[in-house]
Amino acid sequence: MRAERLLTILLCLQRYGKMTTRELAEKTEVSERTIARDMEALSAAGIPVFAYRGAAGGWSLSEGYRTNLTGLKAEEIQSLLLMNPSGIMNDLGLGSEFEAAFLKLLASLPPSLQRDAQFMRERIHVDGAGWHQSEESFPYLAAVQEAIWEQKQLCIRYPKADGYSERIVDPYGLVAKGGAWYLVAQTDEGMRSFRVSRIQNAQVTGESFARPDEFDLAAYWDQSTRAYKAAMPSYPAVIRIQEPQLARIRWFRYVKVQAVRPADNDGWLEADIQFETLESACEIILSLSPFIRVEQPTELVSLVRSRLQASFALYEPY
Repeated sequence: MRAERLLTILLCLQRYGKMTTRELAEKTEVSERTIARDMEALSAAGIPVFAYRGAAGGWSLSEGYRTNLTGLKAEEIQSLLLMNPSGIMNDLGLGSEFEAAFLKLLASLPPSLQRDAQFMRERIHVDGAGWHQSEESFPYLAAVQEAIWEQKQLCIRYPKADGYSERIVDPYGLVAKGGAWYLVAQTDEGMRSFRVSRIQNAQVTGESFARPDEFDLAAYWDQSTRAYKAAMPSYPAVIRIQEPQLARIRWFRYVKVQAVRPADNDGWLEADIQFETLESACEIILSLSPFIRVEQPTELVSLVRSRLQASFALYEPY
């Protein structure tokens, strides 16, 4: 793309100083005639590029243009340099491009900031991956990307309760969350999110679609996530728990501690807990036994008691 090539030219001139047309052509993999046109475009855009004639000639930027090129503060540059390529970048086929962009940014810095950047990279590493990596594969991610970039409709085969369905969708965007990819698309039933790893087949059609200018992918995903959480099943309960165990129960997924109050002077607390379901509440309580006791509701008390009694029966022969 020409915009990327023009930026590369600017960074090369800033990093190496004067360069010949041939050197720039080799660097950007275009003809010398194309470089000449690019330099005219840069000059017309107000970029102070200068041509030097003769055997030692070439192109260069005016002195002091470095700070105007990025317009970034030192702290802003440092925040960018802390980023690292991730599985998400690799899924999109942009891992090598990320490294190239990092090298370009590093090359564009003044020597003092280059030293600071190296100092920071040697002492801070940001690992964006979770401890439990997703084992999902995305064989049709490339087709989904193509449809989004080209603004073409996509024919997908997707599982449903009683088999599979095939549908034509308008792909608006991709969202990466927790190592998984989601396709956000307009369907006959409205906006939907599809887990890309569950797509069984995806083909880009030749039909274009009009993506609304006002559509905001991040805003839609935020609203969709909040709606999903609000619609999740909820099971309230009252428990008594030893104080040191309260931190452990907060680690469980879909468990919310809503209120805590002293129960007695022996280190026990009473808490209002929001579990997901009756079954999940029972499993969590049993995992923390004997440091937790259910107070309400009675059906949860009965379920926990029956499970404990069944466990005791297994050990009666001993």
